[in-house]
Amino acid sequence: SNYADILKDELFYNAMGFTVKSAVLLIVLANIAGFLFALALNRKIKSRNVLRAIIFCPFIFNNVTVGFIWQFLLGRFMTDLYPLTGWGIFNTGWLSDERLVLYSAAAVKLWQCIGYFMVIYLAGLQLLPQDPVEAAVIDGCGIIRLFLQIVCPLLKPGIVVIVIWQFLTSWNEFFLAMCTLTKESVKTLPLIAQQYNGAYFSQPGTLFAALTLITIPMLVFYIIVQKQFVKGLTAGAVKG
Repeated sequence: SNYADILKDELFYNAMGFTVKSAVLLIVLANIAGFLFALALNRKIKSRNVLRAIIFCPFIFNNVTVGFIWQFLLGRFMTDLYPLTGWGIFNTGWLSDERLVLYSAAAVKLWQCIGYFMVIYLAGLQLLPQDPVEAAVIDGCGIIRLFLQIVCPLLKPGIVVIVIWQFLTSWNEFFLAMCTLTKESVKTLPLIAQQYNGAYFSQPGTLFAALTLITIPMLVFYIIVQKQFVKGLTAGAVKG
């Protein structure tokens, strides 16, 4: 009965769809943005250490702090700027419009974690063996082909770690989502589970059923990729 109630709940399906879309979007953006930042800051340029620190800094903030910062910036701050500028971008419901909230929430999470992804790719680039790259360049390999056939396979452990970490983080997102998602129809799965255990209303059986359904996909995903995850974490630990 409890599982049947959950499976009939439209909000649960909405949360499932939002969580899956958010995870996929963030996995793609995390790998692209992390690699580009790492590639740019892997060069010998002045102040690269300062730039790395600035980009990494948001990662040390807790989710509640990040959530309230962006709730203010995308909410009241933009609303106050609209009368002064008249620009439509400041009169947009970035966290209330159902068409935009997915991208707004993904951008906030990416801003927080981009430094972590950059560090992973920096470690991969610095441990990247140069012989295959130099041989490919001498043979006339183009930039795109070099990246897809040489660099990507060599950076596979780092890519796998980012994919797994981002999927698990997106699937379990609670505090950041609680601070930024204001629409009842747009919630993550943990937020939907919370509604069955309120201060004045509690459904322990339904809550347990919801948590079980939320946990099963995550366990299956981790069982499938656990070997790649361990391999990715230990890559570069031993040279030679």
